[in-house]
Parts: sequence; C-alpha cells; structure tokens
Amino acid sequence: MVKQKLMAPDGAPSDVERIKRESNYLRGTLKEVMLDRISAGIPDDDNRLMKHHGSYLQDDRDLRNERQKQKLEPAYQFMLRVRMPGGVATPEQWLVMDELAEKYGNGTLKLTTRETFQMHGILKWNMKSTIQEIHAALLDTIAACGDVNRNVMCASNPYQSEVHAEVYEWSKKLSNDLLPRTRAYHEIWLDEEKVAGTPEVEEVEPMYGPLYLPRKFKIGIAVPPSNDIDVFSQDLGLIAIVEEGKLVGFNVAIGGGMGMTHGDKETYPQLAKVIGFVKPEQIYDVAEKVITIQRDYGNRSERKNARFKYTVDRLGLETVKAELEERLGWSLGEAKPYHFDNNGDRYGWVKGIRGKWHLTLFVEGGRVTDFDDYKLKTGLREIAKIHTGDIRLTSNQNIIIADVSAQKKKKISELVEQYGLTDGEHISALRRSSISCVALPTCGLAMAEAERYLPRLIDKIETIVDENGLRNKEITIRMTGCPNGCARHALGEIGFIGKAPGKYNMYLGAAHDGSRLSKMYRENIGEEEILRELRVVLSRYAKEREQDEHFGDFVIRAGIVQATTDGTNFHE
Repeated sequence: MVKQKLMAPDGAPSDVERIKRESNYLRGTLKEVMLDRISAGIPDDDNRLMKHHGSYLQDDRDLRNERQKQKLEPAYQFMLRVRMPGGVATPEQWLVMDELAEKYGNGTLKLTTRETFQMHGILKWNMKSTIQEIHAALLDTIAACGDVNRNVMCASNPYQSEVHAEVYEWSKKLSNDLLPRTRAYHEIWLDEEKVAGTPEVEEVEPMYGPLYLPRKFKIGIAVPPSNDIDVFSQDLGLIAIVEEGKLVGFNVAIGGGMGMTHGDKETYPQLAKVIGFVKPEQIYDVAEKVITIQRDYGNRSERKNARFKYTVDRLGLETVKAELEERLGWSLGEAKPYHFDNNGDRYGWVKGIRGKWHLTLFVEGGRVTDFDDYKLKTGLREIAKIHTGDIRLTSNQNIIIADVSAQKKKKISELVEQYGLTDGEHISALRRSSISCVALPTCGLAMAEAERYLPRLIDKIETIVDENGLRNKEITIRMTGCPNGCARHALGEIGFIGKAPGKYNMYLGAAHDGSRLSKMYRENIGEEEILRELRVVLSRYAKEREQDEHFGDFVIRAGIVQATTDGTNFHE
C-alpha cells in the first residue's frame, strides 16, 4: 500500500505568518514599543506577537465613540492571561492576583473557561511590573494566548481527588514540556540578558519551528464520570481511564474546537473523536507528535480554517492517526470504555481523601468583584488569608476551595455566610449551569453582550423555569458575544451566539455530558423572541419529558431540532 503524501493547503501565507517569521522568535520590537509613552497602544505587528506573551491590546468600546468625537485615541488597555495548568493556585497566588487587579487592572478578576485568571484594564506602562509581580508569585503568562499550546486543562472535581492529584501532575508536565523555547518572554519582561550569538533554528524551537503553529492549540484531560472540562472541545483531549481506583492511561481524542464564522459554512464547531488508548507516560510523546502534524500540515493561508479540526477533516481521521503512529514509532492501543454523566460542577461541601474537604462556590460569569450588595472579592480574599490548601478554578468559571482541614472548615463556612458567597443552593439550577465569555466592552471581536447580559436574561428565563417546576433541573446555558466559542456555546443545551447588538443566534440540543453539539434553532433574534420561544419549549419539556431525561436529549427526541447524522457536526 502506497502511503498517502500529506500536504498543507495551497495559498500564500497569511500576514500573521509574515509577522512571526520576521519576529526573531516572538521578540519583534516589543521591548522598544512598550517603552514608548506617546501612545497607550502598540503597532499591530507587535500586538499579534503580544498574544504569545499572554496578552492582547484592547480598548474600552463603551468609550470608543466619545473619544473619537474628542479626537482622542481609543482608551487602550491590555488584557493579561495567566498560564496555570489545571487551574490550581495557592492561596498566596490568589492574594497576589487579587492585589494586582486593584493595583494595575480594573479591580476585577475574570475566571476563564480554561481554568485560569484573566485581568483587564492594564495600562501599557504597567504591563512589565504586572508580569514581573506575577512571576514573583511563581506564575507566568507565557503561551497563555497565541499560536502555541495554551493552558492545559484538567478535571477539577474534588470527589475524584485521588486520581485528580495524578492527573493534575500530568497536566502540569504537559504544559511545561510543550512551552515555546524562545527566551523572548524572559528578555522582554524579566530583564534577562540576551545570550550572545544566535542559536540555530532547531535549538530555539525544536518542536514549534520558527513559525510556531498555524493557530492556537488546546489540550484538556477529563476524569470520568465528569466531563467538566468538555474534553471533546479540545484539539487534543485525554480521557482518564481508571481501573480499581488506579489511573491506567488515557483515551486519546483529536480534532475538537468550538469556533466558527457567521455565514461561512467552511467553518464550524466540531467534537474531537477518540482514536485510541495510551499509557500515562506516553502522553507527552503523543501530544508533541500531534502538535508537529498540525505544525506541518495546518492551513497557514486562511486563519479561519487553520485550527487542527480542519486539518483532521481535510486529511481524514484515519490518515492523521496513521501519520501520528508513524511519527511515534508505535501504535495506539484500542480505546477503553468510559462514561460521562455531565459537564458541570458539583457545588457545596464534598469530603475527599485524607479527611479533607472541598467547597465549590458559584461565580456568575466568572467575574470576581465586589458588587454593591455582594462582597464576592472581599470574601474570597478573606478566605485565601486563612486557607492552607489549594484554590482551584474550574472550566465552568467557578472556584473550589480545596483540601480544607476539618479545623478550617468551620471558619471558612462562617466567612461564606458573612460575605453571602453562594454554593449554588439558593439559586436556580439554570443559573448555576451558565457560563459566558467577556464580550463587551473589552473584547474587540464581540458583536453583542454576553457576560453583562446573560445574568439579566436568566432573571427572566427563571420566571418560565419556575412556572414549569424546573427550578432544580440542570440545563446548561452558554452565551458568547461572537462565534469564536470562548464559552463553548455549541456545547450548551441552550446556547446563544452574538450576531449584532441585542441579537443572537439561538441553539438547542447539546448533550448534558458534552458528547453532542447543539443545532441552530432560531437566527438573529432578540430578547422578546428568545423568551417566547423558550416559554414554549420549556413548557413542553416540563410536560413531555421522560424520567431523568435531560433537556438537550428531549429537544432531539421531540423533533424540536434535528440531530446531525453522526451527532457531532453542525453548520449554520
């Protein structure tokens, strides 16, 4: 049998490829432009490189028109994202991020859907100090954005903590081992002296090469029965296989991704597909080789089609698997059985191993701030001051106060009560199953509101939920301000993608365990129509559902939306 010759797509490289090629391994002129005080912004070429250092230049879009009228430049500011594999931080690191948000940011922290911190509102002249203080806390922002492997996610559920500790160590190893090797970050932000002489290309980036990847690359590790990290949304998903309480290896899934472009049928969300099984010690080799396949054959001409899922679709799943095994020099094992129950978080106190306790707290939209009647940021700060375990950020934008001793449990419970923090007990299941991206005013890609609007929309949907006796029924709801998928909208049983101010495409029918994508239900609708449609569908669900049937499964069974042939792909 003649081996198929694999090729990258034809076409001239995109401008981003030129920027990376000319950047001297992600340096560009960042060091110089960050010292320039004439403007609060930076040139576009350097902004494209800035992503690889964990940051994006943004501006406050609420102020954009007014500043334009005054002939002022936009209200430029930087978003900064931390690399924190598995979402695990120490209380001391929490306190540092809390302080930096006040000192250099807009006073808030955003808990992302990739289990890490994001800060907004950092001015250009404060960026270096911010990164240095993050570094002093034994954190960094390297590769938190950009055309490289991003923050590696892993299961955060405390009731799986025996395996979680091992899975977390693997996520940390993957994150560290797959970092770019360039010293650009250390030279620009940490004042490391550049070593004389220019190393050979292979020595600088033995895995990524001088052009890095065609687009971002995401890895996540799930521990059944919880799919809290939405393993099928990852470019490379690893599903922990546990036998007799021991981690024996991982099923490997490739080709997931949530992003798309409105009106472009060549772009679409897609679930990763399981291709085999590997032992724990083999996962770095697998991850590295998968990344090099994407490096060599991904689309460098059209960034909208540059994610690994499109490479898999273009070359074929079996072809990519064969190429992976050839590069490995060995074959994957046969995938092992597994089962997922849900893709949400488990709230409240849960007792774990070694007599320790874990408390999962709900954080709406992942925004940590003090509201007028709800001192969330202050309460979490006070908990961090006395806590001696971990603080885990979940992929559903919540917080786990983990490894709490029996002695500290009472005091932490008192602080939760004092500051009105919620473990989800007194809010609807719909609300505690919600996530949203930042969207306006800081995201330059947002077409509509998400984080600021979804809580208000849920207020109104809760009326319908209560009328139908569904207040305690878990239904995942997700909203993004654009189709890029930062809140994994395509895996929400109810999903909204911003189309224009106040207008959304509405999706229904994803699986509660993250194993099936949603399908377009209504296009370009506003709040009034959203509520009207949900009133009908939720009423039917309340009356016609089967015992223990999830909402997403019901809308498929009832024919409200149609599942696609394989239950995974969707197109507008």
